[in-house]
Amino acid sequence: MNNVAIYPGTFDPITNGHTDLVSRATRLFDRVIIAVAENTSKKTVFSIDERVSMARAVLADIENVEVCSFRGLVTSFAKQRDVKVIIRGLRAVSDFEYEFQMAGMNRQLHEKTETVFLMPSEHLSYISSSLVREIAALGGDVSKFVHKDVMLALRNRLVVQ
Repeated sequence: MNNVAIYPGTFDPITNGHTDLVSRATRLFDRVIIAVAENTSKKTVFSIDERVSMARAVLADIENVEVCSFRGLVTSFAKQRDVKVIIRGLRAVSDFEYEFQMAGMNRQLHEKTETVFLMPSEHLSYISSSLVREIAALGGDVSKFVHKDVMLALRNRLVVQ
């Protein structure tokens, strides 16, 4: 059996919450593919190459993890890679409705794909990339929320207005 899972997202930037989910996922799956979304409707701060590079640096110490970019539907990427499991993170109950809808749509697009929901550790459940970007842009300390390399990249990219 192909015990591989895809964890898709924009990872703009990758946070300690993402890292926690990847670590948890590697206990459940032989290999986890971090699929950084290239074409997204979200306006990203970092380019696709920067987001992939940061994710690779942050996750370098976790075994059985591959980081790559993808374009288009995650279900198409899953078919290409012959992966049957998509991992999604749930931080709070408010995430559930959207993620439940997405899981249903993904199943319609690729019926052999299952979505597995994972929750980060409680002390990381409030972290989101958008909040980290906002705090960094306003000159706040994000060292508790992201890897040191990501913190430096945020400092270099975002300027307090």
